[in-house]
Amino acid sequence: MAKVGIMIEGQEGLNWDRWRLICHDAEALGFDSLRRSDHLFSVMGVVERDALECWTSLALAAEWTKTIEFGPMVSPLTFRPPALLARIAAAVDSLAGGRLILGVGAGWYEREHVDNGIPFLTMGGRMDLLEAGIKTIRAAWENANPKPPRGSIPLLMGGRGEKRALPMVAREAVEWNLSHMDPVEYVQKKKVLDAACRSIGRDPSSIRHSVMANCIIGRDRVELRERALQLGEIIPSLKGLDANEVLAKVGEHGLAGTAEEVADQIIKYSKHGVELFMLQHFLLDDRDALKLLAEEVIPAVA
Repeated sequence: MAKVGIMIEGQEGLNWDRWRLICHDAEALGFDSLRRSDHLFSVMGVVERDALECWTSLALAAEWTKTIEFGPMVSPLTFRPPALLARIAAAVDSLAGGRLILGVGAGWYEREHVDNGIPFLTMGGRMDLLEAGIKTIRAAWENANPKPPRGSIPLLMGGRGEKRALPMVAREAVEWNLSHMDPVEYVQKKKVLDAACRSIGRDPSSIRHSVMANCIIGRDRVELRERALQLGEIIPSLKGLDANEVLAKVGEHGLAGTAEEVADQIIKYSKHGVELFMLQHFLLDDRDALKLLAEEVIPAVA
């Protein structure tokens, strides 16, 4: 019925030891996909946090894993020149034996551009850059050596704009990701995406639908509240809230509860058409939370 993957915010304290363990656990525990963000520093304003360079870490993920799909969600073409990104992705995909999914986007975090001397265009300008960049990426793969094992690399795209983003997803992507859980918005955007697919003769079901969601899970209410308080120390917008307030806040657009409750939430949401749930794992050293998801949630929603 639904699959579960792990999403790592690589700019919020990720280091090499943590990344190595996460790669191992995500694959060994049977998660469907492992992805990480591509930012230059914390998007939460905590700029002193470790922020592993995305594509270096993905090359290591290719070596440290053997079967799991992995990739960026997503690499902004504002600071990833398309021709260069295409060749880096082809090399990583070749190293991984064809397991890379390439997430590309228009970029959104203005501060990381300004502070690093990278032009931050208008929304229209960034969308133009994305549209042209995808064409450049596909052309580059034709001449790349080594070539991607599958000839090209499947593209993952986000976005919810009905005039440009979703029609672009319909033309280019194998997966569309909505960056939070909102059933009303999802159903509306799904209708637009399906219509965009039909207008170009594409079967809407050929695009996998995924959502990204924050997740707090516990074996019981005590453990759940403990994790909620830990998360409150990591995410500034949750700092100072009590455990119940954190759980309520996360539950607005994410998942919060015992394993049975989280599984029920996933099953309910999947009935709208979502096939893959990419769960944000902010407690980077909490291997037990991953184990709980794998042992009790994945089988319940499969």
